[in-house]
Amino acid sequence: MHVQEWLETVPAVSIYALVGLVIGLESLGIPLPGEIILVSSALLASQHGDINPVILGACATAGAIIGDSIGYAIGRKGGRPLLAWLGAKFPKHFSEGHIATAERSFEKWGMWAVFFGRFVALLRIFAGPLAGVLRMPYWKFLIANVLGGVLWAGGTTAVIYYVGVVAESWLKRFSWLGLVLALLIGLTSMLIIKRKAKKVSAERAAERAAAEPEPVPATD
Repeated sequence: MHVQEWLETVPAVSIYALVGLVIGLESLGIPLPGEIILVSSALLASQHGDINPVILGACATAGAIIGDSIGYAIGRKGGRPLLAWLGAKFPKHFSEGHIATAERSFEKWGMWAVFFGRFVALLRIFAGPLAGVLRMPYWKFLIANVLGGVLWAGGTTAVIYYVGVVAESWLKRFSWLGLVLALLIGLTSMLIIKRKAKKVSAERAAERAAAEPEPVPATD
């Protein structure tokens, strides 16, 4: 069943708890579709008056901040062996390559990696545990965690909610025109995201190539 169709069968209080729990577990380091749940719930709130978008955003924000903090504590206590254990349990998400990429981001950006990592699926899972493993000062982590959690969870909820309200109004007046517009917006967003992803991948590849030592020519 589609996520949104399933959410329509769940009481509002349960949706608040579900969003907070899933996002919290994802932030803690468990690969879960937190962003999909948040977007679907915010869109559902725009169509049903029983779901309060403010409460929804607050629950999502709380889950993000608390989950990241727990992940930080676990990472600080578990250290490198924890990353090895996660790699064995979740090889798709915690492979050595992904861990190395996340570590380079932390080494380059510091606390900003925690902040901006909230908006990137891979770093969103890594941010808390990896910050603890790398012994980032907690006050720095907490500031980035709170700001990133509020902006990502609250901002996503607000944007999707108001887009849903406007889209529903347009669809009622101009059903086919609204559908075409929604498709164009979605296609444009997808192309922009893909272009940015390719640019980031190219930059990372260039950084790795620059960091690798040049081969020494063989001598007779």
